[in-house]
Amino acid sequence: MLETYEAEVMIREAMGQVATERVALERAAGRVLRQTIRAERDQPPYDRVTMDGVALRASLERHFDIAGIQRAGMAAEQLPAGAVCLEAMTGAMLPIGADMVVPIERLRRRDGGVTLEDGYTPEPGQFIHRKGVDCRAGDTLLTSGVRLNAPALAILAGNGFADVEVAQIQRIAIFSTGDELVPVGGPVREWQIRRSNEHAIAGALSARGFGSSDISWVADDLDATVQALSEALVSHDVLILSGGVSMGTYDHVPAAMQRLGVTKIFHRIAQRPGGPMWFGIGPKGQRVFGLPGNPVSALCCCVRYVVPALLEAQGLKRAERFTVILAAEAMLLPALTRFLPVTLRQTGAGHIAAAPAPIPTSGDYNHLGTADGFVELPPGAGHAPVGTPVVFHGW
Repeated sequence: MLETYEAEVMIREAMGQVATERVALERAAGRVLRQTIRAERDQPPYDRVTMDGVALRASLERHFDIAGIQRAGMAAEQLPAGAVCLEAMTGAMLPIGADMVVPIERLRRRDGGVTLEDGYTPEPGQFIHRKGVDCRAGDTLLTSGVRLNAPALAILAGNGFADVEVAQIQRIAIFSTGDELVPVGGPVREWQIRRSNEHAIAGALSARGFGSSDISWVADDLDATVQALSEALVSHDVLILSGGVSMGTYDHVPAAMQRLGVTKIFHRIAQRPGGPMWFGIGPKGQRVFGLPGNPVSALCCCVRYVVPALLEAQGLKRAERFTVILAAEAMLLPALTRFLPVTLRQTGAGHIAAAPAPIPTSGDYNHLGTADGFVELPPGAGHAPVGTPVVFHGW
C-alpha cells in the first residue's frame, strides 16, 4: 500500500491545471484568480483628508475665517491667503495651499469662523493621507493563485476590474453506491440506511467554492455501475464515488473502471480510516476518486485528497492545512497513518490544541458534528504524547 504522501504526490501529478475563464466581478467571489492584478493608479490618487474639520496652512493664528468648503467628490479648491480655512470633509482632496487638517472636535465656531481649542497646537501634515503612500500605479496587488475573498474583491473594484480571469470550476459528479442506501426524505426499513456520504462530500466541496456538483446513486450491480459511470464520464471532469472500492463480492467500482478504460493510478493507502481508496484517470483525462463507503472514511479521504487536488488544479497557492499540537496523548498505528477526528481550542501559550473527539468507528458519522476536522498521525508504536505537533485538516 502507498504511504499518504505518495498518494498525494501521485494525485497531484495526475491532476494538471484547469483552464481559465473571465467572469464579471459580481460572480467572482470565492473563485481562484488566474491573472496578475496591478494598481490602476497611485493610491490614494490625491492628498486625501482623513477627518471632518477644516483645512488650513500652518501659522501662529488661533482664529480662522471660513472661506468655503471642500467636499468629497469635487476638485481641489484653492485656499486663499491669510488667516482663513476651508471646511473639509473626510475623503475630500486636500485644498491647494493647505498643509494640515484640524478635526472638528478641536475647534469652536465663533464669529463666522473657527477658533482652535485652548492648548491645542496642530502639526503640519496631520490627518492627511498622502498621494501614493499605499501603492504606486503599476504595483502588483494580487497574483495568480489567490482566492478572491472580500479584500481581494475590493482591490479589483477599486482598480477598475469589472471582470477578471479565474480558474474554471470543474464539473463534478458524486455517486454513492450500495443496495442498502435510500434517499434522505423517503421511508427507511430496518436493513437500510439513508444516503449521507454524497451530501457530506458535496458540502466539503461547496465550502471551498465547488457548489454545483451532480449527486446520484447506483446499485451494487456491475452493469448498472458501468452504465451510470459511463454517462457521467461524458459530461463531467471529476467523478467522486463513495463505496464499492474494497474487496467484497459486490464492490464493483474497480471492475467498472477497467471496463470503461479508466486507468488505475493506485488502489489502497496505508491509512486508517480510508485504506481502500482508489484513484484513476479516464480516457479523456477525467479524474476519478473512489472513496470507501464508511462515512468517516469517505469524508476524511475527501478532505485529505480530493479537496486539495481540486484546489491545486485551479492554481490555488495557499494550503488550507496547518499544524496544531495534541491536547491529549493519542494512540499510533503500526505501519498505518491514523486520521484522528479532533476538536480545536486555543491554549494559554498561544497554540492551537487538538483534543480527540469521541468517534469510536469509521461508520459513526453522528459524532462528526462534534469535531472540527482531523489530525494526521504518522505510523508508529505506542502513543504520541501531549504537545506533539500534527497536521490538521478541517472539514
